[in-house]
Amino acid sequence: MNRNYTAKQIEKYKRQKYISALEKCTKNLFKLFRNENTTIDSFSNKFKEVKRDLDKLDEIRLDGEYLKKTKEYIEQLYRRTILNEDFSQKDLNDIKNLELTNLNRLQKMKNRTKYSKDKHKNDFF
Repeated sequence: MNRNYTAKQIEKYKRQKYISALEKCTKNLFKLFRNENTTIDSFSNKFKEVKRDLDKLDEIRLDGEYLKKTKEYIEQLYRRTILNEDFSQKDLNDIKNLELTNLNRLQKMKNRTKYSKDKHKNDFF
């Protein structure tokens, strides 16, 4: 069965794939930073893998603040860690808590707009 997709359907599909890849990247980073046994090698291998998957996809226009900040965070962390030749195991151990905090802030930003309708707010007055 050969189905012709509209340009809008294709764009929506690409957008969903890109957003999923962004979130996959942040979830993997969260796991790596939370795990006490993460080595510099395991960190760099996994981060390179998820970043490569993200880079394979067509870049899309991101409208939401959460998505923009997530993409900026991933790009800046990649430059500071993987592209930095002086990055060591000690550096990784030093930044774990800070990066967990940054990832938490991104997650809070995502969840902030989750229940914005008045009917979901509790009114005790």
